[in-house]
Amino acid sequence: MFKRDVRQLDNLLAQYLRATGLQTPLLQKRLIEAWPEVMDDVVVKYTGRIYVSNQTLNVEINNSALRAELLMRRNDIVERLNGHVGAHVVTDVIFF
Repeated sequence: MFKRDVRQLDNLLAQYLRATGLQTPLLQKRLIEAWPEVMDDVVVKYTGRIYVSNQTLNVEINNSALRAELLMRRNDIVERLNGHVGAHVVTDVIFF
C-alpha cells in the first residue's frame, strides 16, 4: 500500500510562497490594502500614494496638520497595521 504524505493546504501554500520569494511582496500588498480599514475616514480622505520601501511604509498625506498628528501616533499605526496583516511587515512609517 502507498504511504500518503498528507499536509494541510495552507501550510503548503505558505511554504511555496517562502520558497519562491513571494511571501514578503504579498504581505506588503496586504498591508497597503489594510490602510483604509485600519485608519479612519478623515485620514483616508487626505491620503495619497502609499508604498513600502526597506520595511518602511511611506504615506503621502495632503494635510500638514493631519501629517503632524499622525507623526506622533506612528508607533501605534505600525502596530495596528502589522497586527491587521498578522505579520511583522514594516518597522516604521514616514508621512510626506
